[in-house]
Amino acid sequence: MSPPWRYAHPMRTPRAKKPRSITAGLIGFLILVEFVSGILQGFYVPLIPDLVKHLGIADAEFNVFEGTQLLLAALVVPVLAKLGDIYGHKRILLISTVFTAGATWWLAFAGDYWSFLIAWTLQAFLTVWLPLEVALIFDKGRRSGHAASSTRKAAGLLVVGLEAGAIAGALGGSAVFKAFGGVELLDLAITPTLMVPAVAVTLVFFVILFGVPESEPLAGRRLDWPGFAILTAALLCITIGLAIMKDSGPQGWVLLIIAVGLLLFIPFALFELKQPDPAIDIRVLAQPNMWPVQVTAFLVGISVLGAQAPLSLYAGTPRELGYGLGLEASDISYVIGLYLVSMIIGAVLYPMLARLTTPRAALIVSAACVALGFLLFVPFHLEVWQVCTNMALVGIGSGALVGAMPAAAAAAAPRGQTGIASGLTNTTKTIGGSFASSAFAILLAIGAVQIAGQTAGSLFGYMMVWVVCGGAGLVAALLLLVVPKNAFADASHDDEAAALRTA
Repeated sequence: MSPPWRYAHPMRTPRAKKPRSITAGLIGFLILVEFVSGILQGFYVPLIPDLVKHLGIADAEFNVFEGTQLLLAALVVPVLAKLGDIYGHKRILLISTVFTAGATWWLAFAGDYWSFLIAWTLQAFLTVWLPLEVALIFDKGRRSGHAASSTRKAAGLLVVGLEAGAIAGALGGSAVFKAFGGVELLDLAITPTLMVPAVAVTLVFFVILFGVPESEPLAGRRLDWPGFAILTAALLCITIGLAIMKDSGPQGWVLLIIAVGLLLFIPFALFELKQPDPAIDIRVLAQPNMWPVQVTAFLVGISVLGAQAPLSLYAGTPRELGYGLGLEASDISYVIGLYLVSMIIGAVLYPMLARLTTPRAALIVSAACVALGFLLFVPFHLEVWQVCTNMALVGIGSGALVGAMPAAAAAAAPRGQTGIASGLTNTTKTIGGSFASSAFAILLAIGAVQIAGQTAGSLFGYMMVWVVCGGAGLVAALLLLVVPKNAFADASHDDEAAALRTA
């Protein structure tokens, strides 16, 4: 006799639940979040000379603001990213947005140096947005079996939003300032001008609150406070040492501080290996599909964060020296704009290239673009078109890598560790940028010349910057060869389901 369910009505047949997937609405809301992040990062740049006058400080003192913000970013990103893994990435994204919004409103009404410094520093909480967003997207894509490829595409779009926001912020900052009276009404115009990004961050809080769903954190997790304390001490020594070295040079006591920070990673690793729920899983970090990604993020930070100021300075160096482009500030902004647009192109092209080849191959090509672009500066640096061509190549490679690094780290991490894995790429990138900023300041001071009352870096110094950045890209491309060929590819749906059951 046939079993009774053989002839059951089709309508009564139980249907399997459709795997959860990444929705267009989720990506759209997160692109808006990154657009606002870009506005914050670009809005203040054209206003720096006016902010210096408003606060009554020297130009060089503004570097302190940048240094303290980078320092706090390096410290808070790992902790917040791990908290996202434990309590939910949306929840921590909202908390970091509250801190960022509060700091941005404070900045608008800060009338003295110290208040402005504290508010500017606290804006570092926005640096955790991208890692949390990538981790949240990857978590939503796990059940679909296409988490890795979907996250790559989404991360590329997030970088497009970020860079578009940076362009809009840079253009909008000066325009808004002029609309409120500009230099003629400096003290009256600064506050309403700085309120504009504060309003944008406040609005984006509600975008996240109502438009972004929560991830699914694992139960029974805890934060490894002792581990993070050791990690924070190590990062604090390294970043403070690099900041001091930028201004004072490589003095013995400064190098000692950096060495102490590096040595602290030894007890940190030994301690973490004994923890059931470590701050950073050293065993995962040592895997061949993870450590090259983190080292590449450090190397990318050298060019993306460390080389920006030298390139702008070179573009403004008078041609009378036999090098430099002699461009005015307004013309330099067009060169920077070209670089940002090329980053957008790179972010869009990366997932396409990864689909046509493999994610590993696409990463290697991106790193090679950065290396080629910087090394081309050595023979070709005297004409504007040459510099623009080189910067376009660097921008394409950098734009691809900025989004690809956190996405690749998330794909390489086990469930429950995507946030910290993505966040670490941000921290290592920040440290790479701090290292490069200090090293390049020393290199450009070698043989510096005085012209028209200003100090210009030597051609030797600029050559060394380009060689270091090109070498960093080349080393990154070679390190990525260590990664398994099929790394960062989509897992099968069965694999994802098994991971979810056993997690």
